[in-house]
Amino acid sequence: MTVKYTHGHGPAVLANHLTRTAQDSLAFVLPYLHRDSRVLDVGCGHGSITLDLAAVIAGQGGSASQVVGVENTPAPVTAAEELARRRGIGAVFMTGDAQALPFQDGTFDVVVAHQVLQHLGDPVGALREFARVAAPGGIVAVRDADYEGMFFHPQPEGILEWQRDYRRRARANGGEPDAGRHLPQWARAAGFSAGQLTYSTTTWQYSAGAGASWLADNWIRRTCESAAVTADDTDRICAGWRSWSEDDAAVFVMPHGELLIRV
Repeated sequence: MTVKYTHGHGPAVLANHLTRTAQDSLAFVLPYLHRDSRVLDVGCGHGSITLDLAAVIAGQGGSASQVVGVENTPAPVTAAEELARRRGIGAVFMTGDAQALPFQDGTFDVVVAHQVLQHLGDPVGALREFARVAAPGGIVAVRDADYEGMFFHPQPEGILEWQRDYRRRARANGGEPDAGRHLPQWARAAGFSAGQLTYSTTTWQYSAGAGASWLADNWIRRTCESAAVTADDTDRICAGWRSWSEDDAAVFVMPHGELLIRV
């Protein structure tokens, strides 16, 4: 991972990440899962998606322990283990470096990384590492947002400032906030042929009466939790999110690039 994870691991980030599911985040991977699939979730965060994948495997007659989630710091691993206990799903969680995974070659049939490459200093090397631990005939599947491509209406200056500020800070941390558009380029640089790649896009969408208030509240809390945002900037950004969410025609669309690599 980069030296500093741009989002941090505060309560608002946790609340956001816990809403993610395999269906809304990795639907393009689900058709490739079967009872014998060995699955690695790199950068698993607090484990909600990992546990969904494990439930799919178990539901087809396999074992939830065939699914492993890896994070680079202990705090999210601890949170994921607690969530696994609450949900009664026996996936395995551990710490590990996405660019030097603690597994032998060909260990997994499916390797996924959701919203991970955007935070890495060497996404090309990471894709090679993901493929190293994937078995021949297996797949590597990655999905990342594109912050510049996000669009919204209305456009209060506070949200435009949030968009500019996040992209600036992410790059200062060594990441690429517009990763969604770069996935095929990175895969080709990693040595994969065009015939091994399938690229697609999906979106997360929020509108008045359908998530706008939740999105605004979450980003207001995340902005307040961030030590990297000054008090004056926080006031302007939060005011922008509030005014946007109160508009009865509010729309916010987050585009994502998805890349499936056949190993």
